Amino acid sequence: MSQVSIVIPTLNEAGSLERTLRQLTLLNPPAFEVIVVDGGSEDETVAVAKQCFGSFNQSLCVQVLSSERRGRSIQMNYGASAATGDILCFLHADTWVPDDLITVIEKTLAESTIACGGFISLMSGSQTTRWGISLHNYLKTYYAPLLFKPHLFFRGLRLLFGDQVMFCRRTDFWDCGGFDETLPIMEDGDLCLKLVKKGRIYLVNRIVHSSDRRVAKWGSWKANAIYLYIGFLWGIGVDANYLKQFYQDIR
Repeated sequence: MSQVSIVIPTLNEAGSLERTLRQLTLLNPPAFEVIVVDGGSEDETVAVAKQCFGSFNQSLCVQVLSSERRGRSIQMNYGASAATGDILCFLHADTWVPDDLITVIEKTLAESTIACGGFISLMSGSQTTRWGISLHNYLKTYYAPLLFKPHLFFRGLRLLFGDQVMFCRRTDFWDCGGFDETLPIMEDGDLCLKLVKKGRIYLVNRIVHSSDRRVAKWGSWKANAIYLYIGFLWGIGVDANYLKQFYQDIR
């Protein structure tokens, strides 16, 4: 059996993290370890993480780390450097996974031609499911690389994002240099471009649930427009530091 390390970057996620961690206690089989990497939260995120970890199986390795530098790429690399499992799974604090997550990951990466995988993200809120945006995000996994990187698409490139719970082998991750810490956005797409040199990027035909808080804040039309705008500009090579201004943090 593989050993799966789950890395969760956090920043002011007290409102979402408890549910995410609570669901991880239900994994069967369990993860090898769970690592929360906080980027200097000003709310109760760290306290929530420590409290929730008290309910985890005592045989499971759990850690709450504090990153001196803030940034999702930086925090995920920091967590990956502390991980000891042979598979890395990057989970957002507002994303909820099925209880057979570990089995799905292991079976997917048992195929040697697959370098990285992710799930279909269904965006939802307490009383709303964002079917339209979820469908568009699913289709974008395929049409974006076909449109902008057709030569890589036919080699197995698919465009995954962080809310799709990306996972890969730890050796492949570091062979590719991990996440680019200079990128404030689209670090997940950049990792796909690097990992496709190791093998196919695979979209698992299973669902994870991600918070719709950004869409709820912006509205569906504005959110779709921003996603398309950022995706198109990134696809033609516009610097991610410029794109970040259109994708501000929502808490």
